[in-house]
Amino acid sequence: MVSFLDDECELVETDGVFTLKNLNTTIGFVRFNKSGEVEYIFVNPIFRKKGIAKKLLKLVKDKTKKKIIFQTPISPLGSKLLKSLEK
Repeated sequence: MVSFLDDECELVETDGVFTLKNLNTTIGFVRFNKSGEVEYIFVNPIFRKKGIAKKLLKLVKDKTKKKIIFQTPISPLGSKLLKSLEK
């Protein structure tokens, strides 16, 4: 169990995917490759604006030891996330 939010969450790692879930639902996940390229990232709308996407990306960076790169096409929400990471 990990503490991402106020309640206990489970972080599951499979080959190229980190999934964060609680007892009731999937909170978010990120799919990536060994080069640090993020293919897809999703955070359940109920849990957005709480830093979860940034924490998932940090897990990818720590795992791959590479700079995070988003694969194209990048959605409008993905572009917004990238801009927030530049700050």
